[in-house]
Amino acid sequence: MIHSRKIWLESMFRIADPVLESLSNRKLKELMPVDSPLVGRETYAHLEALGRLLAGIAPWLERKQDGEEEVLRDKYAVMARQAIDAGTDPNSPDFMNFTEGGQPLVDAAFLSHAIVRAPQELYGQLEPRVKQQLIECLKKTRRIKAVPSNWLLFSAMVEAALYMMGEEDFDVMRVDYALKQHEHWYLGDGTYGDGPHFHWDYYNSFVIQPMLIDIHLTFKGMYPDWDSAYEFVLSRARRYGAVLERMISPEGTFPPVGRSLAYRFGAFQLLSQLALMETLPEELDGGSVRCALTAVLQRTLAGEDTFDENGWLRIGFCGNQPDLAEGYISTGSLYLCSTLFLPLGLSSDHPFWSMRDAPWTQKRAWSGQSFPLDQSVF
Repeated sequence: MIHSRKIWLESMFRIADPVLESLSNRKLKELMPVDSPLVGRETYAHLEALGRLLAGIAPWLERKQDGEEEVLRDKYAVMARQAIDAGTDPNSPDFMNFTEGGQPLVDAAFLSHAIVRAPQELYGQLEPRVKQQLIECLKKTRRIKAVPSNWLLFSAMVEAALYMMGEEDFDVMRVDYALKQHEHWYLGDGTYGDGPHFHWDYYNSFVIQPMLIDIHLTFKGMYPDWDSAYEFVLSRARRYGAVLERMISPEGTFPPVGRSLAYRFGAFQLLSQLALMETLPEELDGGSVRCALTAVLQRTLAGEDTFDENGWLRIGFCGNQPDLAEGYISTGSLYLCSTLFLPLGLSSDHPFWSMRDAPWTQKRAWSGQSFPLDQSVF
């Protein structure tokens, strides 16, 4: 209940503070360590940290709160706008890479997702100079070719943000191609392939389904075929959200399956998004989902040496486990975990936060309680 929200807020601040405090003072490149199994990731790590962090905390920044929490929200919203300025100003020591290599497209998309989730706080209240900087930086990523995978959604998400910001020259074909290809890549029972093939990993939640949903919602009413497809996109997302909830053990652990495990509880972005949208699967209620995600949050952050001595996240799934890093992982990548915090965009008196504590599916199952049968979808 309210105690859960306090836990979430404290955890969010702990993760966000080093990034936003450094960027708001234009000292991110000076202060942020860049750990990675490959050399050269500092070229990308700073935009990774900014885009991924803001993608998770954007809904909380966008919604005014009450009392002390509103004071904090306003403080962090100011720092977030300063961070966007620092990262997109060519004269800033923290000016970020939007052009070199392929990776900038990925994290420009996460930054774009943040803007779509918080259009007033992360775009509307920017100074005109910063708005133009941001638009120019996002447009520069158009020169990066998206590989035939979830990357198509990165190109589409950048276009969604540009459209939301009033840019009339958004590329409708990048959006249409991403949506149509993912329809072709749907494999059944709420799961899309990452490209034409199935992968055992959490990319349906890290990227695919959250971006599909928000791209559709951004362009709602533009094309009848996009609108008619959304019904299926949402139905599949709800099914995948139900599967995610069943992944959470009675102890708050979840299976370390697939790549990018260093994103930690970012694996539950889609379940968090469904809670934010007030469209959880019918068999789930907000109280049990809140308790399940709180258990995951606490269990994961309890890992030894999750943070370094200056508060930066370390590579790992539960604690400091640098051997778990694929070559594309760096310190900046880790901030995708912030996407668990999406339900903080609901008011503190919303039923998600005010409902009584309740056991989640596995907790009910392994304690001998009744629990809903699992149902597949087409």
